[in-house]
Amino acid sequence: MKATQQLHNLGQRLWLDNITRGLLTSGTLQRYINELSLTGLTSNPTIFDQAIKSADFYDDAIRRKAAEGKSGEALFLELELEDLTQAADLFRPIHDATGGADGWVSLELSPLLADDTANSIKMAEQLHDRAQRPNIFIKIPGTSAGIPAIEECIFKGVPINVTLLFSREQYIAASLAYMRGIERRIEAGLEPRIDSVASIFVSRWDVAVKDKVPAELRNRLGIAIAKRTYTAYRELLDSPRSREIVERGGRPQRLLWASTGTKDPEASDTMYIEALVAPNTINTMPEKTLLAFADHGRVGAELPVGTGEADKVLDAFVKAGVNYADLAGKLQHEGAQAFVKSWNDLMASIDAKATGGSR
Repeated sequence: MKATQQLHNLGQRLWLDNITRGLLTSGTLQRYINELSLTGLTSNPTIFDQAIKSADFYDDAIRRKAAEGKSGEALFLELELEDLTQAADLFRPIHDATGGADGWVSLELSPLLADDTANSIKMAEQLHDRAQRPNIFIKIPGTSAGIPAIEECIFKGVPINVTLLFSREQYIAASLAYMRGIERRIEAGLEPRIDSVASIFVSRWDVAVKDKVPAELRNRLGIAIAKRTYTAYRELLDSPRSREIVERGGRPQRLLWASTGTKDPEASDTMYIEALVAPNTINTMPEKTLLAFADHGRVGAELPVGTGEADKVLDAFVKAGVNYADLAGKLQHEGAQAFVKSWNDLMASIDAKATGGSR
């Protein structure tokens, strides 16, 4: 039995952190669903930027839409919706079979809206309406402006993938925003079943400190932060507030591990997947990592509930001069800025291809 199937049987869901038109048209994504226990998919501006720049799958569509008078963000949103609705349709049987618990595809808001609560809400509603699929999440970052947008979107019935979360504290803020949105729906007599996931980014922690800590601490910070966050997740799941939501017909927000591709060439290429085994969670991984795990990954012990071991590791990082509380905010800000850069590069790539050039 493949390790991917073992993880699925344990209760952890595997999603692909990638989307290209080639994955769809070649049948590769359907094969991953059939053979590698894949049950969902995430995307972001960087993924689309790389997909459009590195291949010609989109060239004809871009030129055709440009000839119709479309450009920039409007043109890209059509491309994005075409890909993600097609992917959503591939996952729809899983979504239906699990009563909506799985089979999700994620579509990200423009990163230019990361500090704009009102327009994030407006655009999330518009994209959700345009997609016309029950299994599409809209991705909103868990920034200070994103938290109220998440609550309001959940209240309005828009399923949300909270992205760019780096710490237990950022995760808790996002989870409480989700709960407030559901509680407001219950008070208003609305359907309480609006799904959400909260995405904790893991590997970027280790990239940020790799040249600042002793060798024995390399590639240990992201996993320690994840373990700490997982305990908070389990505590929230068991809280009276969460149980009340479930009793009223809602579903808990699920924890999702993101940024789980190994960045250190000297480390195992399945390191983060094997370290973050946990039922009732999701791991979204790059295609390369998915294939590596299917080939030679091992499913070991489940994550423990409790922060004792993680706290010891974090104490060691503090002694090494790493202020992980400050670093969490820095990573979130840098992540948002990186998506803005990818977005701007993406718009430039589309403009170049629309006029017959390349970039």
